[in-house]
Amino acid sequence: MQIAPRADVARFSDALERLGAGDAKILLAVSGGADSLAMLLLAHAAIPAQIVAATVDHKLRPEASAEADYVAKLCAGRRTPHRILRPETPITGNIQSAARTARYELLMQAADETGCAFIATAHHGDDQIETVLMRLARGSGVDGLSAIRPRNGRIIRPLLEFSKSELEEICNTAEIAPVCDPSNDDTDYDRVVMRQWLASTPHPFNVARVGRTAAAVYDASTALQWMTEQLAATRVTQIEQLIQCDANDLPHELQRRLALLALAHVDPDLHPRGDTVERMIADLAMGKTSTVGNILCEGGNVWRFSPAPPRRSV
Repeated sequence: MQIAPRADVARFSDALERLGAGDAKILLAVSGGADSLAMLLLAHAAIPAQIVAATVDHKLRPEASAEADYVAKLCAGRRTPHRILRPETPITGNIQSAARTARYELLMQAADETGCAFIATAHHGDDQIETVLMRLARGSGVDGLSAIRPRNGRIIRPLLEFSKSELEEICNTAEIAPVCDPSNDDTDYDRVVMRQWLASTPHPFNVARVGRTAAAVYDASTALQWMTEQLAATRVTQIEQLIQCDANDLPHELQRRLALLALAHVDPDLHPRGDTVERMIADLAMGKTSTVGNILCEGGNVWRFSPAPPRRSV
């Protein structure tokens, strides 16, 4: 049986150790594409007794059921436990967003049922490059530019230091043919457009350098979040439904974060767009009053946030 090259297995093991998952039981999200099949091969070579594989069939494509069966057969040949996960209700609305939500809900449930501490996804270094550039094009701030995080709670991404071509070569070496998802060529998705642009244009971006940048921005984001929590302990107070925020003398980024924290205290379900938040902060700094969603925001030396009074019926 062909296995992944020893050096790649060592890199994968090192990544798991850095993520705090070296000795843990891990659920592998394996779709059947080259990236996730390479992750299956690496994990089987590195920690065969610690893995369970799962394939999500969203029931959105007729080929998906056969692809899930294909992964099940590959896992059976390696004596790796495998589950096929299907949502109980059809995916509707924003298909991409709803499918992602359903996928992670199913994976979380399967991880709980199989005693897995972590869920590993096959996001890789080229995904990171695409994400950083997409976020840059959208005008994202520090949090957005930290892009794909190596670990987010129970979700780990041990392939971020591998390139797409390296993962494809691992599959080729093992003589395993990955399945092809037609959505990967659908230019209705921003990621596909960015991927095709990168493939057709000489550029200086590589996995290692972009990975270092994303890690540095993530560290900055974490530091800012820590600082915000420290400031909130003394600068954000609540009196019944009124939130008061003493942020007028702080740098803009900390003002923004404390203001978002205050808004979330009033309405946790409110997620205002960046330009809306910037206009609100400008108004508050000038002592003006504005409304964000259903929240009344009053400026001055101390900013005040409270539920907006109900509108009068005409």
